[in-house]
Amino acid sequence: MFRTRFAPSPTGYMHIGNLRTALYAYLTAKKAGGTFILRIEDTDQNRNVPESVQAIYDGLRLAGIEYDEGPDKDGGFGPYVQSQRLPIYQEHAARLIESGHAYYCFDQKDDKPTIETTDERVQGYRDPCRNLTAEEIRANFDRGIRPVVRQRIPEIGVSSFYDHVYGEISIDHAQLDDQVLLKSDGFPTYNFANVVDDHLMGITHVIRGQEYLTSTPKYNLLYEAFGWKRPEYIHLPHILNQDGSKLSKRKGDPSFEDLVNMGFLPEAIVNYVALLGWNPGDEREFFLLPDLVEVFEINRINKSNAAFSFDKLRWLNGEHIRALSPDAFHQLALAYYPEGFERFDLRKLSELIQIRTETLLDIPELVGFFAQVPDYGQDLFVHAKSKSTLESAKSVLQAAQPVLEELAEWTNESLFTALKSLSQELGLKVGTVMWPIRTALSGQETSPGGATELAAILGKNETLRRIGSGLGKLA
Repeated sequence: MFRTRFAPSPTGYMHIGNLRTALYAYLTAKKAGGTFILRIEDTDQNRNVPESVQAIYDGLRLAGIEYDEGPDKDGGFGPYVQSQRLPIYQEHAARLIESGHAYYCFDQKDDKPTIETTDERVQGYRDPCRNLTAEEIRANFDRGIRPVVRQRIPEIGVSSFYDHVYGEISIDHAQLDDQVLLKSDGFPTYNFANVVDDHLMGITHVIRGQEYLTSTPKYNLLYEAFGWKRPEYIHLPHILNQDGSKLSKRKGDPSFEDLVNMGFLPEAIVNYVALLGWNPGDEREFFLLPDLVEVFEINRINKSNAAFSFDKLRWLNGEHIRALSPDAFHQLALAYYPEGFERFDLRKLSELIQIRTETLLDIPELVGFFAQVPDYGQDLFVHAKSKSTLESAKSVLQAAQPVLEELAEWTNESLFTALKSLSQELGLKVGTVMWPIRTALSGQETSPGGATELAAILGKNETLRRIGSGLGKLA
């Protein structure tokens, strides 16, 4: 049984890297019929942001990623919040001290190891406390000094492991520091808590960012010290901006929630994030979450860093919008129509703009001319492909006015029939008639819909008023 986990720290909103980690862990488990777990890693009490826990829940729900076990879904391996597991970490730290794989350290002020550099080679930090006698340790405790617990890295040797993305990795023990496992306040570090929790929660596949690749040998030494089986590792490449910099919320790069607020559909974002470092092995790019579960394979994750492209996301979002049912799109679009648009048939307007919408924030701009025609010049009436000239445009608008005034039924179909008959009477192509009418109604070079579709939504009075204004420009 595959068991994977998403273990975010509640220090901010769900950024794109976090979303991809959660998605890949979910897909890995679900493809194998396994279990996907949510664990909250809140051991860094100074950085925790209380509302961020809710942001994690909201982000997963919005993405459609449902966890099987978590803080509110006990599967028998809880608690699933690390701050509620302190006695477990303290007990396991004591076991490591007893076996000699860890030691008390009394002289570190900030719990952080320093790295010494010699001959341009990074040497792992070794604290002098690792050589304290039992009497010296007892004396420090008697003086009321609260120690940290450090991992005792072997002096010699090499740690090797296999990663599903990066292959075989070997790191000399001399490059590994005696990392802090338990801080003086009794809280574990991430490096210790995640090993203990992954084992006790039965995690079979650890999926995380490649920044943890070089720390993994230290984790493996902990597994060996406890006599535990290692999980399988899948380290993910970085997601970069197109300029090569790392995505960073602090630098203003958008979170998952930000992208949704920018008019991108959650399912399109999930689709795009899945493709940042993975491919299905063919030319397909459009996927819904159930499709991804069906086709996802760990061995198709690429070790190269992935570049985040807004242009590609925008294109893919447009594909998802066009794949929506008309009803589904209309319900989404309603929130984006400008104030006062209730006077129009919004259902028809949604049908008109769906194919031209790439993000939901495009909608106000797409439909803005319905409220007010932008200022435009008479050159807009000229169009070579439609064979529209200033002279023909003027003739068409003059001829169209009485036809439209007398039209009893005002629908797209009746409008098209009437204007098609007019084109035959004038001896012009249908396009030559439609172009100047569409121009007068929209005031734009391009518009969502043709002349009769726009007229049907604008209504008879407004259509005739705009045609009159167009004639004024051609006078």
